[in-house]
Amino acid sequence: MKEKIRQALSQREKRANKAEGSIPAAVLIPIYKISGEYYLILTKRTEEVNYHKGQISFPGGVLQPEDKALRSTALRESWEEIGLDPKDVEILGELDDIVTATTNYLVSPFVAAIPYPYRFRVNPREVEEIIEVPIAALLDPGNFREEIELRQGKLVPQYFYHYKDWVIWGATARILKQFLEVVSGV
Repeated sequence: MKEKIRQALSQREKRANKAEGSIPAAVLIPIYKISGEYYLILTKRTEEVNYHKGQISFPGGVLQPEDKALRSTALRESWEEIGLDPKDVEILGELDDIVTATTNYLVSPFVAAIPYPYRFRVNPREVEEIIEVPIAALLDPGNFREEIELRQGKLVPQYFYHYKDWVIWGATARILKQFLEVVSGV
């Protein structure tokens, strides 16, 4: 599946989003395989972080001056938040940029394969919990809900993924939806 995901991502053209005044950011979508089933890593943010308190997200953050590119941002933030060493990450490709509604971050998502088992090291200031979600559970239509919201005079779809006691929504759900569309076509 890893090679099929890489191929699917390479065959599509990434849509770069240009949002005026947006802040460049990046996330990593870490994927691994256990007993023939693929999982991805999400995090539950703490109440101590500046933005998106308590939300479910992919590891990531804002572009810093020391980052060579947004890929470097995703790798650095994954290291800082969950102890995922960049040398253990195999980037498979990118998804389209997503703009966050409340913070105006322009997020570049990078899909990556990681080894399993892995000894994560959680940064307790930023991450309350690491959430390991089977991709099959997210592809189950019973775990997905879509609502239409009026935002700045426009009707905008909002996505919600349910897994156990967690609800994934917002920019993370929009990134996840796009990822799952690529994966389900694999």
